[in-house]
Amino acid sequence: MAGTTHTVTNQPPPLIGYDVYGADRALKEAVQRHLDPALSDEVHGELAALGRACGSAQVQEWGVQANENPPRLRTHDRHGHRVDEVEFHPAWHRVLGKGVSAGLTAAWTRPGGHVRRAAAFLLWTQVDAGNCCPLSMTHAAVPALRTDPDLAAEWEPRLTSMVYDRELRAAHLKAGALFGMGMTEKQGGSDVRANTTSARPLPDGETYEVTGHKWFCSAPMSDGFLVLAQAPGGLTCFLVPRVLEDGTRNTFLLQRLKDKLGNRSNATAEVEFDRTWARRVGDEGRGVRTIIEMVAATRLDSVLGSAGLMRQAVAQAIHHCTHREAFGGKLVDKPLMRNVLADLALESEAATALALRLAAAYDKGDEQERAFLRIAVPAAKYWVTKRCTPLTAEAAECLGGNGYVEESGLPRLVRESPLNSVWEGAGNIQALDVLRVLQREPQALNAYLLEIGETRGADHRLDAATKNVFTELADLEGVEGRARHLTERLVLVLQGSLLVRHAPAEVADAFCASRLGGDGGKVFGTLPTTLDLASVVDRARPVE
Repeated sequence: MAGTTHTVTNQPPPLIGYDVYGADRALKEAVQRHLDPALSDEVHGELAALGRACGSAQVQEWGVQANENPPRLRTHDRHGHRVDEVEFHPAWHRVLGKGVSAGLTAAWTRPGGHVRRAAAFLLWTQVDAGNCCPLSMTHAAVPALRTDPDLAAEWEPRLTSMVYDRELRAAHLKAGALFGMGMTEKQGGSDVRANTTSARPLPDGETYEVTGHKWFCSAPMSDGFLVLAQAPGGLTCFLVPRVLEDGTRNTFLLQRLKDKLGNRSNATAEVEFDRTWARRVGDEGRGVRTIIEMVAATRLDSVLGSAGLMRQAVAQAIHHCTHREAFGGKLVDKPLMRNVLADLALESEAATALALRLAAAYDKGDEQERAFLRIAVPAAKYWVTKRCTPLTAEAAECLGGNGYVEESGLPRLVRESPLNSVWEGAGNIQALDVLRVLQREPQALNAYLLEIGETRGADHRLDAATKNVFTELADLEGVEGRARHLTERLVLVLQGSLLVRHAPAEVADAFCASRLGGDGGKVFGTLPTTLDLASVVDRARPVE
């Protein structure tokens, strides 16, 4: 029985039982904008169903349970036999299975596949970001495997299947399969050409024995892995199956699972190969070129994942402030809090608009769009993932002390927020990739300029920022030291161009004023008070 003083008032209701997709106006509009109209009813219905699942109390609880019960490494069975397995809580399998059945690995084989998957990925991240890692790896492995038509014919139907089969057995016996990746080593990190894992060719010329150690192996419970190793002809990409066709376990020695800051539900391992059977993917010496399309796809997922985390943080902050009263009124109506919430909402919408634009470029697939992706993906990965951490921390602060308590869900978002900036190349790698593209691929810069050129004359602050970018691009002498600054400006101009074209006037005006016009401060909540901030907040409100 509660004490006589225990009357709960002025506490917001939980943000559950709502359509996460339907409540996200920026996301819905982006999907509609980039989707073939003939697919509209089908895809919006599909995403609405997923959005309702994301917002349901049951699925939200699955995400909490998966996070609170991290995977455990089991190296041996009770008889002393080496098994190298990862045990997961049942909630992990429920969430991952739902992600597979929602088409999060099926983009390459469905019409409008990348836009519909991008929206779904952004939604599903808000349930549990950890399970999105194997979903991303599996999705991204397809273009790498397509460098070998025989391998693609064998594996692609399994990877794009919408059936989750958790059993560890030979892949040809499964209705669906998942993929992981092993690139980095402790002595090299992002410098994968420093890898020392070796690959000795077997007599057939197509298969090899791989020996070495990987410092980070994503999704070690997967059915197959793309791995980089040094073959006689140089660094090469290999497919390492977890179980061989005869049903025996491939040599895949799990040394330990990483104890990570966030991403707790997902397993990341150190793995040892000892004459492990592998099949070459692509030519010897072209490992980086073979796997680069996989890296590009996972980088886009980093942008999508960060956009999803930001959206959930903003939704929670606005929901709290809509229901919480302080100093004689609702927090959401207080001018300073409204400023903070509007600023957070701007950042979230800009990230969503950019992420869906990149996904649409994959669906279009022509040469100009591919060129655009070569510069826009690393630039977006650099900027959007870096904005995620300050945004989630600020959103948690909007809840006051409640936001520092695990039950609110905000601490999980804060811990998760730095991951996408580190994963698949940290900030410096992304900025240097942007420079490399600028210096070597004029068609990529031209595609970027054509994209932002569509809004020429629409906003004087955007025009001025574009002019400044031209000035920076004209002088690339000693540019490496300012690569981050240049990348930031490229992304902000691109986001500004997208919002001016597609967002409501009050959103575009606020973004251009604060991000391009110099009227915003260094932290969130410093927007000019002359802007229509109430409309910006209302647009981002998760539930009416």
